[in-house]
Amino acid sequence: MKHLNAHATSTKQGDSTEAKAIANTLGKAADSCVVTAIKSMTGHLLGAAGALETFATVMALKTRLVPPTINIENLEPGLAIDIAVNTPRKLPKGDLAAITNSFGFGGSNVSVVVSNENLTD
Repeated sequence: MKHLNAHATSTKQGDSTEAKAIANTLGKAADSCVVTAIKSMTGHLLGAAGALETFATVMALKTRLVPPTINIENLEPGLAIDIAVNTPRKLPKGDLAAITNSFGFGGSNVSVVVSNENLTD
């Protein structure tokens, strides 16, 4: 896993909890997984958020460029994840996989894993 698009709605408790869950889930692999949150650029699109974020995750793999999480002023100290803060980040060459998280009201939650294996120009 080289890229993760977080649900991240810019709430202190929610974002902190998700960041800790990402670090816990990925373990040592968290060091090489670039995390972004495109809601920082789009706002929360509610029912359309998951579709747009899945598209953005696929495009990040296709272009090998992770979009930034913008407007970050203060990161929580001690976060054990690698966030693309205010600047896009390049992904390595080769086969890649990424995940995007979408968490809905009332417990409708989904994580989608995508790879660049069958992406073409």
